[in-house]
Amino acid sequence: MEPREHVRCLIIGSGPAGYTAAIYASRANLAPVEYCGMLTGGQLTQTTVVENFPGYPDGVDGNQMMMDLRQQAERLGADIRDGEIVKADLSQAPYVLTTDRGVEIAADTVIIATGASAKYLGLDDEKKYMGQGVSACATCDGFFYRRRTVAVVGGGDTACEEALYLAGLAKKVYMIVRKPFLRASKAMQQRVFDTANIEVLFEHNTLGLYGENGVEGAHVVRRKGEADEERYDLPIDGFFLAIGHKPNSDIFKEWLDTDETGYIKTIDGTPCTKVPGVFAAGDVADPVYRQAITAAASGCKAAIEADRYLRTSPSPSEAPPPTPPKEGR
Repeated sequence: MEPREHVRCLIIGSGPAGYTAAIYASRANLAPVEYCGMLTGGQLTQTTVVENFPGYPDGVDGNQMMMDLRQQAERLGADIRDGEIVKADLSQAPYVLTTDRGVEIAADTVIIATGASAKYLGLDDEKKYMGQGVSACATCDGFFYRRRTVAVVGGGDTACEEALYLAGLAKKVYMIVRKPFLRASKAMQQRVFDTANIEVLFEHNTLGLYGENGVEGAHVVRRKGEADEERYDLPIDGFFLAIGHKPNSDIFKEWLDTDETGYIKTIDGTPCTKVPGVFAAGDVADPVYRQAITAAASGCKAAIEADRYLRTSPSPSEAPPPTPPKEGR
């Protein structure tokens, strides 16, 4: 068995939060080691042009932006590695994390920046048209659909928020809702019904998408499986998923507090978790904003907090006993 590696700062995840944390941790001489995870560069690598990140007046390709951030972190000294952290033991410092190759790393501080994965319907066409009309973020991509026709899938508060945001840009917004009702709050429902260019398609399911050079429409079915089932094509230019996100926090739930969805809870607006020396940044701890710029900002804060912790905390042998894991885990 390989000897256990010891690092001062371990960063898990490689989106804007992880890379920014690596930049700041490097400049603080923490010699950070960063594991990129399953999706190197995070969700932005699945989009095309990013126009709302400061410093890119003409917009920037999502992959290019993430490569820029990675190169900056590496130039400053971050040790960025491919691979995934699959197991965590946060019972005592130094904390022990295990990679997908079975390598154990003992870390004095840990920055969790594993992000959240958008939920999809599972259609092959979603992958086919990703970045070519399919999106899971209206705030990120809605600008490209000004005066065009789009559809939002979902019936909860998030879907309504996305539809209302898009309604301010698009010519027409359809909401494709499986149920015969919206699950959103009454106030949010009323806002949707009061918006002239939003049309709610109740009891509808999406069967697929079509188009030559991007999305041109959706194959939909009304009242699927019923005697009056109706299948037809809905011409649209953009297809937005708003059926939720799953935070990539499973391996940490034994040690950290999470909300009912799985977002890691932090303390008083900081990236600090209930475990000293363990910090959460980016979408894994943000159920509200989920933007590249807010993720980057939280990565900065996490690295600053990690540096403060290392400068002011006692050594592991002097530290108080760890908090035991939650019951039943």
